[in-house]
Amino acid sequence: MPKKLYAIVGDYYHEPTIIRDALQQSLGQPGGHYDVEFIDEHDLTAALNDDPAGVIFFKEDRVNPETEDEFHWMKDDIQEEIDRYVRQGGGWLAWHSGMASFPTDGAYVSMLGGYFLRHPREHQVVIYAPRESHELGSGMATFAFADEHYFMHHDTDAVDVFLTSSSVDGDSVAGWTKLHGNGKVCCLTPAHMLEGLNDPEFQKVLRRAVEFVTG
Repeated sequence: MPKKLYAIVGDYYHEPTIIRDALQQSLGQPGGHYDVEFIDEHDLTAALNDDPAGVIFFKEDRVNPETEDEFHWMKDDIQEEIDRYVRQGGGWLAWHSGMASFPTDGAYVSMLGGYFLRHPREHQVVIYAPRESHELGSGMATFAFADEHYFMHHDTDAVDVFLTSSSVDGDSVAGWTKLHGNGKVCCLTPAHMLEGLNDPEFQKVLRRAVEFVTG
């Protein structure tokens, strides 16, 4: 029986269609190992009560980031529901902007074990290097494409890094896993344009990330 997944993808800066297509390409056709339902962020709390095998989350916290009166949608009660769901055995994949602009002292960032700091305004070729010692990086080849090079803060004592990144702008971590109560968390920074989303090695990493959080 396919594992039930909910996915929330797309925000002010990231058009959802290509992200949906890349995820479905990585996980295979409907009727396979996963049953993916794409939902709106306002349906998240109800979806968590369905106890899915995992949630794939590609959406930043800011609804209107280029206005003076920024509105942040992930309130404390939603963060607490996410934390509860994962602690009780759920799986959470925070992908790209799913780690951006959230309160760094909140329950959500604490659960992730890290957060987005910045990326250079210009796209650069980013080289992603898997770590052979980690199950998500084992046997994977280094891959590279033009991307937003995310620079990340992470809790080195709480997370297990499986992917690093480098470009002309410097080096950072690009993927890690973390246990949270009885559940599993994975954070993954690439990708958001077609070149990267369709890269065969990235597609493998994305599928492994989903497999990890769904146990």
